[in-house]
Amino acid sequence: MKEALQKIKPQLFQIFDYLHENPELSWKEVNTTAFITDILEKHSCKVTTFTDCTGVIGEWGEGQAPTVALRSDIDALWQEVNGKFQANHSCGHDAHMTIALGVLLLLKEMNYKPPGKLKFIFQPAEEKGTGALKFIEKGVVDDVDYLYGLHVRPIDESKNGQAAPAIMHGAAQFVSGEIIGTDAHGARPHQGNNAIEIGASFIQLLNSIHLNPSIPYSAKMTRFIAGGESSNIIPGKALFSLDLRAQTNEIMEQLIAKVKKIATTLAELNHVDIRLEFGGNTAAAIVHDEAKEIMKEAIVDTLGPNHVQPAIISTGGEDFHFYTLKRPHLKATMLGLGCDLQPGLHHPNMKFDKDAMINGVEILTKALMLTHKAKLKGE
Repeated sequence: MKEALQKIKPQLFQIFDYLHENPELSWKEVNTTAFITDILEKHSCKVTTFTDCTGVIGEWGEGQAPTVALRSDIDALWQEVNGKFQANHSCGHDAHMTIALGVLLLLKEMNYKPPGKLKFIFQPAEEKGTGALKFIEKGVVDDVDYLYGLHVRPIDESKNGQAAPAIMHGAAQFVSGEIIGTDAHGARPHQGNNAIEIGASFIQLLNSIHLNPSIPYSAKMTRFIAGGESSNIIPGKALFSLDLRAQTNEIMEQLIAKVKKIATTLAELNHVDIRLEFGGNTAAAIVHDEAKEIMKEAIVDTLGPNHVQPAIISTGGEDFHFYTLKRPHLKATMLGLGCDLQPGLHHPNMKFDKDAMINGVEILTKALMLTHKAKLKGE
């Protein structure tokens, strides 16, 4: 395997360079989909694309062994980079795609014959939190038994040469809100509604939410827009955004219920209309013990026992976990790959050690092979 890895390494870096230099936004990954599709087809995969969305599925093999899938996200972020707004792969999805394709190339280079089906899932719109839900709707994982994902990790979580067999992401929910009241003269506040004061009350009540203190959660107002150029008008209307986080799906449900109650109560007290629109969201991680143990064995075999980390607990969100939430039959986990990533995820100038991708390819290749081997032994 090591020799085969070195043979495909130049090709992997070429793939990475193309993907890094040609980022595309969520649901607009047209050229990225075409690029991946071409590689999958050249390596004899059965390819499935979609007329109503980007993303592509590659299938290889058949047989009685379980179907094992590897999922990579493919979209980029929109952010300011050195004074210019542009699409930017600052979350590592270019590395994820390269590693997933690297697994396919390595298995082919080794002349591996899968005893069951392998699926390579290249999913759009992870950054919107909606891509996994779209693929679930399309039945992409209905025939999958084991599902593996991956994410490069920042240096403060995982150093180069280390890896974790699971990432315990939290749940996230983004909310857009509107306060609809009546403007008033600055000298006659009793004739209208002060949306700014209502917004301040909203923040205070968010800070007073109390749930199980042993489970991390937070509720923050991240945007508030009210008023115009005239300083003698009390604005009755405002727009705002909320960011909700919770380490479990159950706590997130409780947090959402509290936020809805706050909005209802403030609307009644202030005689205004407060409308909440629940937008993008992600589910908290649901990790299967068997999949986690297989991933751990693959890490130990690749990096050594002293370089395997415990599961990484992260307050960040990942729509990968919708797969297990919506399809409980899946045995799934996500590799956390150390690569000296800094200054941090989503930083416009994020950098990492590209050689770490080779570790990722080897770990995930072994995980796929170990999964088939273990199940065949069991039968």
